[in-house]
Amino acid sequence: MQAILEMVLRHKAGERIGVTSVCSAHPLVIEATLRHALVTGQPIALIEATSNQVNQDGGYTGMVPADYRDFVHAIAARVSFPLDRLVLGGDHLGPNAWTSAPAAEALDKAEVMIADYVRAGFRKIHLDCSMSCADDPVPLPERTIAERAARLCRAAEDAFHGDAADAPVYVIGTEVPVPGGAAEDLEELAVTTPAAAIATVDMHRDLFRASGLERAWDRVIATVVQPGVEFDHDKVVDYRPERATALSHAIEPVEHLVFEAHSTDYQTPGALAALVRDHYAILKVGPGVTFALREALWALDAIEAETIPAADRAALRAVTLSRMHAEPKHWRKYYHATGAALDFQLQYSLSDRIRYYWPDAEIAAAQERLFANLRRTPPPLALVSQYLPLAYAAARAGQATLDPAEFVMAHIAATLDAYHGACFPHA
Repeated sequence: MQAILEMVLRHKAGERIGVTSVCSAHPLVIEATLRHALVTGQPIALIEATSNQVNQDGGYTGMVPADYRDFVHAIAARVSFPLDRLVLGGDHLGPNAWTSAPAAEALDKAEVMIADYVRAGFRKIHLDCSMSCADDPVPLPERTIAERAARLCRAAEDAFHGDAADAPVYVIGTEVPVPGGAAEDLEELAVTTPAAAIATVDMHRDLFRASGLERAWDRVIATVVQPGVEFDHDKVVDYRPERATALSHAIEPVEHLVFEAHSTDYQTPGALAALVRDHYAILKVGPGVTFALREALWALDAIEAETIPAADRAALRAVTLSRMHAEPKHWRKYYHATGAALDFQLQYSLSDRIRYYWPDAEIAAAQERLFANLRRTPPPLALVSQYLPLAYAAARAGQATLDPAEFVMAHIAATLDAYHGACFPHA
C-alpha cells in the first residue's frame, strides 16, 4: 500500500499526479490494463472488483474474492507483470448487492464480504454504505451512512493480519454516484458543496475515532464527492472545472486526503487531466473500458462477416443479443424501448449493461470461436484499418500482433492512454 500512500503524499505536496482505477472482471480488460502499465512504466496497476461482480455469493461473475485474486494473478503471471506493482481494490463495498433485504441482514452480509476481500489480499477498500436497504428511509441520512462505513471498516481491520505497511487503505464518502452510471436521463448535476464535503470528512473522522479506528483513519486516502461528472444511457455530463473550483480548494488543507472521482467514463482527455489537477487524484473507470471492449468485438464480428464463410462464423453479435433477450435480468430495469430501439440500447448504451453478459457460457464460446476463426484466417490489414483503426495503428507500430485478442487490447489501451496522460502529464 506504500505506493498508493506515496502517490497521495506526492499529490498533496503539489505534484499533478494520480492513479487510474480500472473496475472490471473481463480477462481482456485486465490483461490490457497490465500490459498498458508495463508499456507506460506506471508504478502500480490498480484493478478493482465491485461488490456486484464479486462477493461471497459469487456476484454476477460467479467469483468470490479469493477467486478474483487468483484470476488476476494468473493474468499477471502470463504477461510477466510483477505482483509487487499490482494493487487489488474493492469498489462499492457495502450492502449494495443486498439492498432488497432489511438493513440488519444486508450489513451482516457486507461485513462478511469486506472481511473476505481483505483476507484475499485486496488492499484498497471503498466503504460505500450510501444506498438504502429495504427498511431504510430514502435518501439515507448521512450520519447513518458514516456509522455503517465505520462498522465495515472495523470488519476490514479485524480481518487483516500482516505487516502494518501492507494494511488496507480506505475511501469514504456519502455522495457516491450510482455504480455503472445513472439510470435516468441527466441534464446537469449538482456539485457537492465544499461545506458538505468537509462535513462528511469530519463526521467520518469522529466516528472512526469513537470506534477505536484511529489507525485506520490515518489510512483513509480519499473521499468521494460529486464534481459534476456522470453519464447515462446516451450522453455524458462533462467536467466543468469552474463549477467545482471551491470544492477543489476545500480538500487542500485536509491532511492525507484527496478526492476519488467516480463515473469518469467517457470524459475527454482534457477533462480527465483537469480532474487530476483539481485533486481528483483517483480516477475510476469501468463501463468506459468495457464499452471499448464491445466496440472491438463488434468490429471483429464485422471482419469475420467479410472473411469467413457463413456456415463457419461465430456470429458473436447475434449470439450476444439472443442471450440478452433470453436473460433480461441485468437490463430490464434500465432499458424500456422495444424492437430495434431496444436492440440499439442493449448494444450501444453508455451504461454498457452488456458487460454483465460476457461470462455467459454461450457468449464466451462464441467469442472463442470468433478468435479461432480469425487466427486461422488472419484478416487483411485493410480490413483491420477499416474496422479497428486504433488497433491497426498499434500493429503497424509493432505494438500489437495480428492476433484478434491483441486487436481488442490495443483498442482498450487507447482509452487507457487518456487516463495515463491525465495521471502522469509529464511522462
